[in-house]
Amino acid sequence: MVRLLHLSDLHFGRERPELLEPLVALVGRLCPDVTVISGDLTQRARPEQFDAAAALIARLPGPVLSVPGNHDMPLWNPVARLLRPFARWRAAVSPELEPMVNLPGLRVIGLNTADPHVWQRGLIRPGALARTCARLRAAVPGQLRVVALHHPLHQPAASGKTPMKGAGPAALALAEAGADVILCGHLHHWAAAPYALREGGRALLCVQAGTTLSTRLRGQENDLNLITHAAGRISVTRYAARGDATTFTPDPPASFTDGGLATGWQLPLDPPVASARQQKPGL
Repeated sequence: MVRLLHLSDLHFGRERPELLEPLVALVGRLCPDVTVISGDLTQRARPEQFDAAAALIARLPGPVLSVPGNHDMPLWNPVARLLRPFARWRAAVSPELEPMVNLPGLRVIGLNTADPHVWQRGLIRPGALARTCARLRAAVPGQLRVVALHHPLHQPAASGKTPMKGAGPAALALAEAGADVILCGHLHHWAAAPYALREGGRALLCVQAGTTLSTRLRGQENDLNLITHAAGRISVTRYAARGDATTFTPDPPASFTDGGLATGWQLPLDPPVASARQQKPGL
């Protein structure tokens, strides 16, 4: 069995400091094979905010894979934003904008969708997509193939967010290259469900985390996801800090089964009662 922990939208600078120690303790208890943070580690890409994010990452066990979000580029310094948008990210978090963690049974690939030329909209760059697809195809049989990005590949109109440029063709390309799971954030809303861009197409399992630490809740709770995979089945368990609580407690897990290379991921034929908790993602 592989165990992956999915955090997102930490927004250091607007974080709830009382959740930091409970988060570190929870990660220690869950012992994931890898922790993924799908963007917006900071609120305004300031050095002290990156320092706080780096300090948290250093306390998490095992490998940690992070990708930038739109908040992780300078906002008030247009010269830095255009000429060196990821300089602080590279210095504090990782020199890699498209990191990869390769483990027995699991390959996690980072895809950078942050666009310095706009405020919040994401961008799929052709070169980055080609590299991601090549990495997916190079996975060995039996590996769960996960792609982590900040912006969802589809954003519902109700979200008030601008759709990501190049998202539709990218979703098809990732599915055809063999992606199993898409991890994202940005919307501060939790969701987990299979998604196929076209009728009869291969379905990706799309999992969104809300915001793990910030005060910018948008009507939901601070949360994170534990994803486990074994024997053709994926379980997604959402851990949430409800109301003023300073602990993350689990919801009933949502389960999905692998229908094969042609079909992709789907709800089991005998879904448990817990599957009612699933929501359609903004893939």
